[in-house]
Amino acid sequence: MHEREERGAHFQMADVRRKRSTARRAVAVGELSAGAAAFAQIVERRLPKGDALVMAEIAGLQGAKNASQLMPLCHPLPLEYIDVRCEPVSERHAIRVYCEVATYARTGVEMEALAGASAALLTLYDLTKPVEPALSIGSVRLLFKEGGKKGLWLHPEGMSDAERMHYKPRGVAQLDGVNAAVITLSDRASRGEYADASGPVLVERLRELGTEVGDVELHPDEPEVLAARLRELSGSGVKLILCTGGTGLGPRDRTPEALAMVADRHVDGIGELIRSESSQHTPMAWLSRAQAVLIGNTLVIALPGSAKAVAQGMDILAPILAHAVSMAAGGGHA
Repeated sequence: MHEREERGAHFQMADVRRKRSTARRAVAVGELSAGAAAFAQIVERRLPKGDALVMAEIAGLQGAKNASQLMPLCHPLPLEYIDVRCEPVSERHAIRVYCEVATYARTGVEMEALAGASAALLTLYDLTKPVEPALSIGSVRLLFKEGGKKGLWLHPEGMSDAERMHYKPRGVAQLDGVNAAVITLSDRASRGEYADASGPVLVERLRELGTEVGDVELHPDEPEVLAARLRELSGSGVKLILCTGGTGLGPRDRTPEALAMVADRHVDGIGELIRSESSQHTPMAWLSRAQAVLIGNTLVIALPGSAKAVAQGMDILAPILAHAVSMAAGGGHA
């Protein structure tokens, strides 16, 4: 028997070293049911131990900050924002507690939000039990979370209009109705030596954003051919063209040169963004020549050629694509 098996089950923190740091936010909610008499004393701030609402908010702040000490496998995170709210719900004689937590990190802050809400609820319980022992805590759940690879997640039980108005959960802006095209550049794939994997990933991700993907093409690494096709697609009304492949340092990697042949304007920041953010996954990202240009009002972006790099690239681009396409078409700044 191995030593690890003799010790019992093996636990480890999730390995987030290769994940990309992004803005993260989570809101948790829960309720203390107090009964009519105790509820009145809570909201009128006349409990024997003091103002339960103020103390609960302080306890919620402490709970969120100490989540990693309470849960052994929870990553310790430098939290940038915590807000705890205690809202009386008179029709149920309940106190509804919200804990909002935000930071910029490689992993989310769901547990911090839940720990904060739970600490606030327990403190309400502690300060109220001298006047009413028949208390209950319930409905503790994550309301929503933002950031990371999956973006916005909303609890299936939904949110009230007041909750949505207060917290304004932000998903990725959609590209509904935008005409898009996908072009894969690969000598070997065009000869049938292997199946193109990166092009289908782009098509899937673009359709998830609401685009109408028309042309999906596979070409060899010939810059003149690509340049001519980009002109044709732009002239036909396609507003977004994503290319994959030909952005490396190999002798046949000439996609950036093709874009330069037809560019009316260069959008240098997009290439810089892709390299900078991708370097959190691998230092090889700095060898990429990913870039973007405008042909008239058509945005063209050249991404690396692997399916994994394309998926990561779309994670990086998704938050800005809708605004970029809108600006290229003459829309204003957000």
